[in-house]
Amino acid sequence: MTDTTTEGSPEFASSPRRSLTIVRAEGAGLWDDAGRRFVDLGATHGAGSLGAANPEIAAAVAAQARELLYLGAGYANPVRTAFLEKLLQLLPRSFGRVFLSNSGTEAVEAALKIARSATGRRKVVAAMRGFHGRTMGALSATWRRELREPFEPLVPGFEHVPFNDVAALDRAVDDATALVLLEPVQGEGGVHVASEEYLRAARAAADRSGALLAFDEVQTGIARTGRLFAFERWQVVPDMLLLAKSLAGGVPIGATVTTPEVERRFRGSHHSTFGGNPLACAAGIAALDFVVRENLAGRAEQLGDVARAQLGHLPSERVREVRGLGLLIGVELREKVLPYLAALEARGFLAISAGSTVLRLIPPLIISEDDWSRGLAAIREVVSAGAG
Repeated sequence: MTDTTTEGSPEFASSPRRSLTIVRAEGAGLWDDAGRRFVDLGATHGAGSLGAANPEIAAAVAAQARELLYLGAGYANPVRTAFLEKLLQLLPRSFGRVFLSNSGTEAVEAALKIARSATGRRKVVAAMRGFHGRTMGALSATWRRELREPFEPLVPGFEHVPFNDVAALDRAVDDATALVLLEPVQGEGGVHVASEEYLRAARAAADRSGALLAFDEVQTGIARTGRLFAFERWQVVPDMLLLAKSLAGGVPIGATVTTPEVERRFRGSHHSTFGGNPLACAAGIAALDFVVRENLAGRAEQLGDVARAQLGHLPSERVREVRGLGLLIGVELREKVLPYLAALEARGFLAISAGSTVLRLIPPLIISEDDWSRGLAAIREVVSAGAG
């Protein structure tokens, strides 16, 4: 694997690039412009959970494109209404309102504005190692120094506490707090899973102080962790749920889900030009139907159990820990991860990192058992061989 930039290209080179050019997909397979097939173990960053060219999503998008591509949010549209109803049917009855946008970071931005407006407060408590996006508000909630420093000063009023530290969370959440913002599983931060005690403490702290509680499930939502939504595993229901990535099968969409009570307390306005457009909503309907019909949450649980059993025997001199839920798995190495990603790519498997030492697996939920088995075997091979 070679990290490259877009030198000579009109595209702004905002981050390192791999040397591959991917041109088509089928299932969990990705083909480059030389005709080589690679297995997606994370290349689509969880957005391609139904495959990067799912036929049902493609058919829904094509059909909708022939009828109505775009409509402003000020007008009713049956496709948007149907998508919202389908999403809310999958969630606890306490929810009832959804603001639609285009991405996870926009879903977070909406939550920040809603919380500050609804509570009349400014403080936001988030977790160390957390990642919530790259716009200025979402970045302020994100902890990693290397992401934040080039753009400081950021939005004031954010405080970060250690993840899974109940006492630190209790000290931070007070009567000045508008929002407690947490990921049930920290994906970008190294695939760290929240404890039930921690999430219950967050719910209690928010209730005690009058703050709102939001779960960022941009990466964990829609069957990724073995449940449709990760919070279902612990039965801790937030005031706001933030979704994106795989919500529409890879078509850009974001959702900030909240309660009618929070909406009633909201003052001011918020808007997204393309949020809730008919094309994305049609894809969302098809994606949710597919996930439920194919029981992809159960499949993620099953294949995740297989992976953790097989990867649990990796050599301890090279691996610190294997952790995760469902098909969101982190292998924490004792050295830099990039050489291992390169070795996997050479074998035809595309994984990604979660920090400098964590190999992250976030494959399509429809990955075949054969591709998954071969991918796990390749990981065992490259880790056992070492980076040298």
